[in-house]
Amino acid sequence: MFEKRDKGQTVDKPETIQEIAVKLAQEQLRNSQTESGPKEHTVFVLGSRGAGKSTALHKFFEREDNPRPTLALEYSYGRRTSGTQKQVLNVWELGALDNAEQLISVPLKMHGLAHFAAIIMLDLSQPTQVWSELECIYQVLHATSVKLLSAAEEQMCRERMAERLKKDQKDLEKLELMPFPVVIVGSKYDIFKDFDAELKQHICRCLRSMAHLIGGSVLFYSNNVPKLSKTLRDTISHLGFGSPSTPFRSHITDYRDALSIWFGTDSWEQIGCGDLLSVEQIGSRLATEAPELSDGDKKYWTKKKDLQNDPAKDAGFRESIIDEMRAQKDKELHAIIKETQLRGQFETIA
Repeated sequence: MFEKRDKGQTVDKPETIQEIAVKLAQEQLRNSQTESGPKEHTVFVLGSRGAGKSTALHKFFEREDNPRPTLALEYSYGRRTSGTQKQVLNVWELGALDNAEQLISVPLKMHGLAHFAAIIMLDLSQPTQVWSELECIYQVLHATSVKLLSAAEEQMCRERMAERLKKDQKDLEKLELMPFPVVIVGSKYDIFKDFDAELKQHICRCLRSMAHLIGGSVLFYSNNVPKLSKTLRDTISHLGFGSPSTPFRSHITDYRDALSIWFGTDSWEQIGCGDLLSVEQIGSRLATEAPELSDGDKKYWTKKKDLQNDPAKDAGFRESIIDEMRAQKDKELHAIIKETQLRGQFETIA
């Protein structure tokens, strides 16, 4: 009837009411300290010049003044209190992509990647530049995150991203997940919607493929369409404050409509392009199906190379006083060169 115990075996004594109360009080204190402390998230908005990044952020922060063009890198922040929880949202906006590799790394280094998200805004009214700009941004974000994260931290971030995508995502093992959420926003949809149907299909398939590969999301946006504008504001709020929990009200994959595809809700099968396993394959497919877009890529990269050779041509680093002095010196230099050439001609005749 009685269970025998070894002499060396100890018997755990039940906790008293006082001990249980002390543990509960300590746990409650720890939770309250965690909740009362500020909780920070960072959203980095970057992409095409003139895509509407500043306008979208002005609407999000409910600013009444007209947005000015962003020259380099600008910082804003928002605060919100929910109960005892104080939340801070850091928002960084990159003005232009030309010569911006060092600027892109600033927000990632300052705030870390634990609570970081990126919104890539692409100008759909300039389809020849969509892929080149998206690929450029991806390469810089990916390279910077690899430098900042240790192997263990990178694995932890990717596991967190896998949870966001849902573990039942059948393509999960075939994806190259970024270590933080990325939302690809196609802006100026009110112009893009009237483009050739075949061109729209190629662009939409390309953006869906890229977003799916990196575990991201796709949203088409227009400042002139209130419904799409509200969805983008809700998305920024979700990434920064966690609410609303479902910023995308609908799931739209039809290229004849404004795309709205949340994290983990797409698949290679639905996209209809097989198992594309790399960024290079996505770009190669677009170049094969729409060669007119690859011609635009060449023009973009030629322009980018010219800017790298002469940073003075970069609109992202304009400074009126310096530019005026530079113009004056260029004029003086041109006059000296012309005078030297004329003198050389006279000396040759003599």
